[in-house]
Amino acid sequence: MTQSSPPSTGRLDIAFDGSIVRVRIVNPARYNAMSLAMWEDLARALHAAAEHDGARAVVLAGEGQRAFVSGADISEFASQRKNPDQVARYDAAVAAAMHALSACPLPVIAAIRGICMGGGMALALACDLRYCTPASRFRMPAGRLGLGYAMEGLQRMRDMLGTARTADLFLTARTVDGLEAARIGLVQEVYDDEVFDQAVARRIGEVAGNAPLTLRAAKMALRHLAGEPSAPSAQAVNTAVGACFVSRDYQEGQLAFREKRPPAFTGS
Repeated sequence: MTQSSPPSTGRLDIAFDGSIVRVRIVNPARYNAMSLAMWEDLARALHAAAEHDGARAVVLAGEGQRAFVSGADISEFASQRKNPDQVARYDAAVAAAMHALSACPLPVIAAIRGICMGGGMALALACDLRYCTPASRFRMPAGRLGLGYAMEGLQRMRDMLGTARTADLFLTARTVDGLEAARIGLVQEVYDDEVFDQAVARRIGEVAGNAPLTLRAAKMALRHLAGEPSAPSAQAVNTAVGACFVSRDYQEGQLAFREKRPPAFTGS
């Protein structure tokens, strides 16, 4: 089943593909730049994905091969960010989208082709797993635009890349390719363009085949350890971990191991 967000400058296409929820960012004329409506739609799409029966993973990708997301749609700043109230609404929409990505109980995977810059790079960093091609291009151009950058976004990047590399990317606003992105920890893996779709599909299948309760507890623990402002408490994490050991999936995992077969997890 496929749904589309209401007409706007660009849109999100959401497809429920078996156990995979696919979110495609569609604004090719602007290299898949995110409009205000798209930021707002993204938070709603992730909430819908989390509630979709049988969903095991979310995959984000840009339309076409030129770009994942080139950033926020600067062309609408004059109308959407021209006064403090509008800036506050816009920033709240971006923050809600980023929170929805990190807080989603399902693993979220970014399949990155082409340009991934500014808000697109922040969006990718809020995902759990990031895969790209050697030709992918990453950049944080805030310093070339004169805009302020939210501390939470900087903290996420610093936690992943370290202070020195975060300073490098922000202060120089330079572009890095996919191979350097992997070397500095911006992405987990790089696949050649001709095998990218198959390789990412294989990784998605591996993630979707794992025990949902285990992955959910792990995501909660990682958020707690990262010190996210709205992260679950240690008690909530421990409760989620404990739930794994009384689940049917725990029994299934042991049985599958003894029988030397792949487990068939149900998330219960």
